[in-house]
Amino acid sequence: MDGARRPSAALVLILLGPPGAGKGTQARMLQERFGYVQLSTGDLLRAAVAAGTEAGKAADAVMKSGGLVSDQIVIDILRDRLAAPDCASGVILDGFPRTTVQAQALDTMLSESGQRIDAAVSLEVDDGAMVARISGRYTCAGCGEGFHDTFKIPTKSGICDTCGGTDMTRRADDTVEAVGTRLAAYHAQTAPLIGYYGDHGVLQRVDAMGAIDEIATSLGHVVREATER
Repeated sequence: MDGARRPSAALVLILLGPPGAGKGTQARMLQERFGYVQLSTGDLLRAAVAAGTEAGKAADAVMKSGGLVSDQIVIDILRDRLAAPDCASGVILDGFPRTTVQAQALDTMLSESGQRIDAAVSLEVDDGAMVARISGRYTCAGCGEGFHDTFKIPTKSGICDTCGGTDMTRRADDTVEAVGTRLAAYHAQTAPLIGYYGDHGVLQRVDAMGAIDEIATSLGHVVREATER
């Protein structure tokens, strides 16, 4: 790990970006490099339900009834998770908040424990490129290796380079139409957070159209700057 640890409070970093921008990949790389914990909404909910926490029980009841877990339940689960020892140096929020209302609730919750958002990073991408990137991807059903119609074609057509399998699958929501719908939802619901965090002086923009390692380097600079404030 080559990241600095703040003596007073855990670093809180948010990754913003549309589907396919690489938030999950970059969050995992930051976790490996700096020791911060990646927290995604889905993983938080599943872990809380499995642990049987009060917030987890509430979330489980809502999900079993077919409803949507409320912002307050998510905030309660996140509060519990942030108190865990492994989050002491810092966390990377991947997929939360998604709306301005959630961002305001998160700010309130963090302030209760003397914490704050240190940086909200907008991974800047081109919508057209995102449609091509996502709609062209597919996976080997045998080992999970990912491929792409244009950017990562198997050495032998239809045969996985890793395990030799021939059963390739595509996600049902990785069609051009579905990706377009997801991008529209992002711009309507989540993109306003760029302005929100800009107004709060913590927004950083990173070009996410380049190579994965180049993007990781840029994010590393953001992390170092945030730890030095």
